[in-house]
Amino acid sequence: MVALTAGAACLLVLAIASVLMGEQTFGLDDLWASYRHFNGSNEHLILRTARVSRVLVAVAVGACLAVAGAVMQVLTRNPLASPSVFGINAGASLFIVIGLVLYGSALTMNMMIWIAFAGALFVSICVYAMAMRGSWFEPVKLTLAGAAMGAFASSITSGLILINKQSLDAALFWMIGSVSGRKLDHLLSVAPYMAIGLGLSLLLSGSLNIMMLGEESARSLGQRVTLVRLLSSLAVVLLAGSSVSAAGPIAFVGLIVPHLCRALIGQDHRWLLPCCALSGAVLLVAADLAARFVLMPKEVPVGIATAMLGVPFLIHAARRKAND
Repeated sequence: MVALTAGAACLLVLAIASVLMGEQTFGLDDLWASYRHFNGSNEHLILRTARVSRVLVAVAVGACLAVAGAVMQVLTRNPLASPSVFGINAGASLFIVIGLVLYGSALTMNMMIWIAFAGALFVSICVYAMAMRGSWFEPVKLTLAGAAMGAFASSITSGLILINKQSLDAALFWMIGSVSGRKLDHLLSVAPYMAIGLGLSLLLSGSLNIMMLGEESARSLGQRVTLVRLLSSLAVVLLAGSSVSAAGPIAFVGLIVPHLCRALIGQDHRWLLPCCALSGAVLLVAADLAARFVLMPKEVPVGIATAMLGVPFLIHAARRKAND
């Protein structure tokens, strides 16, 4: 409880700082005036339509990716798993590039969100179909199928970009992952899927504790293993698919946060998942805020900032696992 309270307080401070700080810095009175006495000025427009929306998108995406990562690590029994294991990032990127090739500049942000969600869903279904064996799927096959589909989708994406170079800039900007330029409408489009995914994950938290004991032990305790796996997979698809749709394929949040939260509060998913949601939001808001000052006045996409944090963490986690 203390960790959750501290996380909520930290998130509130970072969210306010992210709204007020950047290339243009504002005060709390400016933020208050933009809602209390909105006058259509540039300052009020930046605060209301850009900064606040950006922070809300970062909070939602960070929370969803972190929870999806925690569920994935139980589902695949792989401590290095993250939502990209399903090939979700690669599938969403492939469909975005296809959309850019077909529609070009006519492709709006709202259209991109739904196209990306469709790509994430399509690749996830393909991965499940490849990993199925009879009426269930095996975690190892799921991981291998996700890696294979991700590599296949990435290669097709690269080929399309080379063939149609006009889509290169827009595709690369989206594929890096960013919360810049996202509006509240973009978040509201996928918010129902995020809410369902988070709610389903929390409902499964007790079952995930049992699944950590191993499949045979879980079955002996009366756990409906196949059903839990299917529902957990659905939660991951909803969480990661909607997040990628809203902000692009932001990497490593789903890997870093669950490990840090486990070290902080332990393995009980009834507390771990809420802690991951808060910590994921804190991490992405903090990374987005820091990315604004790296190359001021230009902004570094938050996907690059999380990658700079995630690669050393991945190497450390892999070496630690090898030594255990």
